[in-house]
Parts: sequence; structure tokens; C-alpha cells
Amino acid sequence: MTKKRVDFMCTAFRDGFQSVYGARVLTKDFLPALEAARDAGIDYFEAGGGARFQSLYFYCQEDAFDMMDAFRETAGPDANLQTLARGVNVVGLESQSSDVIKMHAELFKKHGITTIRNFDALNDVNNLIYSGQCIADAGLLHQVVVTMMELPPGCEGAHDADFYADTLQKILDADIPYDAVCFKDASGTAVPSKVYETIKRARKMLPADAYIHFHTHETAGVSVLANKAALDAGANAIDLSLAPCSGGTCQPDVLVMWHALRGSEYELDVDIDKVREAEEIFKECMSDYFLPPEAVAVEPLIPWSPMPGGALTANTQMLRDNGIMEKYPDMIRAMSEVVRLGGYGTSVTPVSQFYFQQAFNNVMFGPWEKIAEPYGQMVLGYFGKTPVPPDPKIVELASKQLELEPTTDPPLERNDADPNKGLEAARAKLKENNLPETDENLFIVATCKDKGLAFLEGKGEFGVRKVDKEAEAAKVATPPPPGQPAEYTVTVDGKDYFLAFNGNNVVVDGNVYQVSLAPRSGGGGNSAAPADSGATTTVKAQMPGVLLKAKVNPGDRVSSGQALFILEAMKMEVPVASPCDGIVKEVMVQPGEQIANGQDLAILG
Repeated sequence: MTKKRVDFMCTAFRDGFQSVYGARVLTKDFLPALEAARDAGIDYFEAGGGARFQSLYFYCQEDAFDMMDAFRETAGPDANLQTLARGVNVVGLESQSSDVIKMHAELFKKHGITTIRNFDALNDVNNLIYSGQCIADAGLLHQVVVTMMELPPGCEGAHDADFYADTLQKILDADIPYDAVCFKDASGTAVPSKVYETIKRARKMLPADAYIHFHTHETAGVSVLANKAALDAGANAIDLSLAPCSGGTCQPDVLVMWHALRGSEYELDVDIDKVREAEEIFKECMSDYFLPPEAVAVEPLIPWSPMPGGALTANTQMLRDNGIMEKYPDMIRAMSEVVRLGGYGTSVTPVSQFYFQQAFNNVMFGPWEKIAEPYGQMVLGYFGKTPVPPDPKIVELASKQLELEPTTDPPLERNDADPNKGLEAARAKLKENNLPETDENLFIVATCKDKGLAFLEGKGEFGVRKVDKEAEAAKVATPPPPGQPAEYTVTVDGKDYFLAFNGNNVVVDGNVYQVSLAPRSGGGGNSAAPADSGATTTVKAQMPGVLLKAKVNPGDRVSSGQALFILEAMKMEVPVASPCDGIVKEVMVQPGEQIANGQDLAILG
């Protein structure tokens, strides 16, 4: 039997990192594994973009352009290096202006990229036209995308083979230049029969020599079957990964897919023994990184709440950072309703983040009591047209809470008219902060905003999760110096946990909790005297997060509802409002501090 060669892209060093480690991986740590994968015969890699652009500035304190340069040097001059872009968002969480979109393609070409996979989470083809043209004009290969997912059971009206064929036809009618077409299922929920029907129809619609690529995740447990369905329908390529960044929230492993295709008409053209060696090197490279248990598991509930692998662990990392991981199951359950009422945008970044932010708010504040700003903007049309109209009640609620009217204006036109967006606004920020005006710096500030500035100023926060077992084991339970936190290693059933006590805050393996300690019996309760004999009101945090800004100082007069502090939680900026009129007597927190839910922030008198 003549075998059909199956092309594949190795996603381990981009989507794999995002899906397992929330994209928080240092470049020097993975380069030996990349070299081993190259030596195993792999020459097509996903090398950046998506969340791996922002995460390097937000958490790793590395330059994404330096990472791409190192990737190219290691992979070699002939490797096809591909990045991920989000249409008019490019590599930002918000949509960009024309000059930023053009610079994105030019800079990625400059820093060694071959191909850009370009998608719009709403499947609004208008968001792909200019971005796709810029990619082609820069001399890059353009892989245009139709995004896929399975709607929660009981929903209909989009995300079937007819919808995907219609989206592809709109791409063709728009004359967007492309070198390949990708069908991207970030949540891994599209049923294999639908994958087969969709790609079968696409094969008939496209020229005979068109290159079709299929992407999925193992999150729902059907990735191998979906990949096989795509190949049977005529796809040329699939995405695979390497352990420890394979299976679970990632793509299926190269070894698994190789095994699944044994005895069939297909084969992967790799040295499978060298791939095994590369995986052992990769496991060693990542051995001291915290491996979230949910990253390596199939989640049976995902079809009801389609959370993509790349977003799932990024969000659970933030939940751990904020000490509220116990809320995760409630948020996944709440997400189903958020998808049902939000207009059926595909659950892929940034829309997947909008869904999770709204589910987060519904759990923390009560159902629909607080509209997350990005989710509200989506249902109001500020990111483009959703596949179906959002629920009218949610649109009305979003308009009222955000004080925004619904819009049908194209995002690109609106962004080009916004003086706060674009390269000129970024240039002004660089000048204001006495930073060098390079194309790279302009782009970093334009897409990463204040966190990009913090990185360039050397003020960013390091947020890579590693487990230093030797250091923790060396700690002894001795009293700390005055004013220093008490630190301990507690061993429970053979597992070590790091604890640090600092006042009412306790850190447990990197998670911050607010606690109070009291005798088990006796003592007559709380004997603490009030701080002041006059009537005072304490301003408390409504949710955990990092304090971005304190907008008041002691002595300031404030009014009820006035924003006193800005917290960052789950990639959202959340204001903390004054509960009453008064004068600020004391501010108890500082910017950059990790805030616990219910923590005292200020005292008003």
C-alpha cells in the first residue's frame, strides 16, 4: 500500500506552552528541546504569537522579538516558523489600528518568521482583509483561518458545516491573499463527523492544489479521531505536540498520532526514535515548572462549556495567583450560559477570555450583576459582527452598565480614528517615559500598553511558576527576623508545601489567602480595640487581584461610588468604589501588592 505523507506542525513551543503553563516559559529553558526536535527531523514549528507574545512581557520579563531570533537561530535557516495572529487584534487582547497591524507583519518578518496563521474569533471576515493583506505584503506566508467549536448541547444557528462553508466563501469573495486555509478548533470540541463534512466541502470549494490545515486540542478527548477525520476529508496537515506539552489541553502527541496511523494509508515522516529522545530532553527542560493537573487531563464537561486549552490553564494560573482556584468548577459551569447568550463567537482568544471573564463575574458578583467590559463590548458590536445576534436583554444590560451604544462600525475604522490607539500614541508614551523609540518598542507599547511600558522600564513583575524543591526542603521552621514573614515547609503525606505568614496574609505555594487566627477556646472573642473612636468605614476588596493604582491619598475627600483603587484580576481592570462620602484617613495598600478577597484597602472617616 502506498502511504500518504502527513505534514504536521509541532506546536509544543507555542500552543503547548500556552496550554500547559499559561504561556509562562523562559526561552533559555526550552532551546535544548527545540534543538532535539530539529535533529529528529521536525522542520515546521509554531514559534510565537498569540499569548506567547504578551506573556513574555507580562510574566517572563523577556523580549518576544529576542525569543523569535533565538528560535530561528536554533531551528535553522530552512525551518518553517509560524506564529499566531488574531486579525485586527494581531497579538493584543484589544483590536489595533492600521499602522500597528502593518508593523506587526513587518516586524515578525524581520525577526525570522515564515508564516502567520491569522484568525478572527467571531469569523467576521472584515477583520481578516487588511491584516491578511499586510501579511502577504510583508513577504510572509498567510494561513487564513476559519475558527470552529461545538455549540453547547441544545444550541443551534451557527458552527455547523453550512456556517463554516459560508465563512470560507466570504474569505474567497473578499480576495484575501492566502497560501493555506486552516480550520482551527481551539477548544477541541468540534465533533469528528462535522470536521469531516466541513473539510470535505472546503476541498470542493478550493482549487485542487489548495493546502488545508486542521488544528484541534485533546481537551474533550476526540482529537485523534478528529485529526483522522480531517485527513480522510482531504486535509494536508495537522498540528501535533511533544510531551510534556501534549494531550490534555494541548494537541495530541506526535507519538500518539504516529501510533494511531499505523496500518493506515497515512504516515508521519519523522524519525520516531529520535522524537522519543527529544521528548525525554523536553521533559527534563521543563522538570522544574509547575505542571497544573488540569493541563494533562481530558475534561468531559468541556462540550457544555467550550474553554480552549490555551485559555484554560492561563485562567487557572491566574486563579491560583489570586487564591481562588476553588471557584474554577463554578466558573466552567457558568460559562455555558455566557456562550449561549453572547452571540456564538468562537471560544478562542480573545473571545474565550471574554467568556471566562463574564463567567468569573457571574460567579463572584452574582449572575449578570456586573458585565465584564470586553464581553459587553463584544455583544455591543465593538469587535465586529457575532455569528448570531446576542440575547437582546444582555445587549441592553451591557449598554446600560458600560454606557455604550451598540455599533456596526468596523473596528479598524473606529481604531484608526481613536487618538489613544496607534503608533503616535505609543510614540508619545515612549517619549514621556524617556524610552528609546524603536519599531520594536513602539509595537510593544501599542499592543501591551502599561505592562509593555513596565517591561521596557525594568519594572515588570516576574510570574513564572517553578517548583524549587531543594530550596523549599532547606527551609527550617525558625522564627523570622523582626518585620519579615515567617516561612515554613509543611510536609503532608509526603508532599511538601511552602507557607509564608505575613500579618493576615498567608502564601501557600504561591497562592495568597487572607486569614485570621484566634485561640481554639477561651479568650472571650476579639479583643482588638477600634483604630479610632470616631465613626469610620473600611473599604474592602470585592475580589482578589493585583493592585494597579491607588487613586487617593490620606486627606482626600471622596464621594460615594468614586473609584478609589484599580485592581487587576483575570486580565480585567476592576475599580473599587467608595462605599460612602468621607475623607480618606488611611491607605493600607501599595501598587503591585497582591490583594486578597475582602482585604482592607483604606479607612474613611
